[in-house]
Amino acid sequence: MATQPQLRLTPEEYLGQERRAEAKSEFHDGEVLAMAGASYVHNLIVANVIRELGTQLKGRPCTVLPSDVRVRIEASNRYVYPDVTVVCGEPAFTDREQDTLVNPTLLVEVLSKATSNYDRGEKFEHYRTLESFAEYVLLAQDRPHCEHYVRQADGRWILTETSRLDDVLSLTTIGCELALGEAYDKVSFGPRPA
Repeated sequence: MATQPQLRLTPEEYLGQERRAEAKSEFHDGEVLAMAGASYVHNLIVANVIRELGTQLKGRPCTVLPSDVRVRIEASNRYVYPDVTVVCGEPAFTDREQDTLVNPTLLVEVLSKATSNYDRGEKFEHYRTLESFAEYVLLAQDRPHCEHYVRQADGRWILTETSRLDDVLSLTTIGCELALGEAYDKVSFGPRPA
């Protein structure tokens, strides 16, 4: 049985459509992918991270932004919505609408079963093509666990991991700290299956 060819859009067509849409979609080299809604726990972790970083960045040259700001990855022709974005210095946008950032410094993704492989793999690979991008934080939502990647001067990425709520991440590129216990404030983890 033949399938209908999928309609491919140009970046301009995507942005025009996306700016009028009620729901968010990502753009992957011509394909538009609808984004699923996030869970309560996912949103709680995102809110906690934004609160913690926003408080520390007050009066400083970096700004924390929620997931409504798109990030353009020119090298792979993608528009994506990170869960949390931090930009340092003057933000650079694709156009005067100022809703699509091209120079993030730090990105945070909250992992789910559906997105964890993509966020760790292909999405991270695309993010690494951004010159300004220097730090990546992945937070599990089903248990306390953090993967923290930092770009080194020679271009290598160093990973540290923790599952201890009393650990504190040193976010060197933005001069902040993120206590894991604060990122997971008010999050209840149910019993783990045997």
